Amino acid sequence: MRRYCLKIERFKYELDSKITMQNKSLFIEFMGDSPTIRVMDYLLTMGELDFSITDMAENAGIGRATLYRIWDNLILYKIIIHTRDIGKAKLFKLNSENKKIQKLQEIYDMLIIEDLKKRVEKQKIIA
Repeated sequence: MRRYCLKIERFKYELDSKITMQNKSLFIEFMGDSPTIRVMDYLLTMGELDFSITDMAENAGIGRATLYRIWDNLILYKIIIHTRDIGKAKLFKLNSENKKIQKLQEIYDMLIIEDLKKRVEKQKIIA
């Protein structure tokens, strides 16, 4: 059941990101729009799931060449870690044990909570 819920969440994220490609996420607005931040935003949103390099680039809205350009820093600073291999594809995920990533997750969560509070207040005003 959990696997299907994760697939549904991923589908919703991909749909939202395609629809709102021009609208930036809260995290991107707060941190600035750069390829690294786009990858971080995608990985923070998807949590514990792992992805191939191609999936990360596609879903973060950047090119594979751009991802390869920042790849060494993602590995060097232990932002992402290798999880497993499926055939020739190597899968990676966000390193949730990294203290810096944990702080970014806190910021990400705070931004979402603030946005939800604003939306609730807006709904109260309308109703």
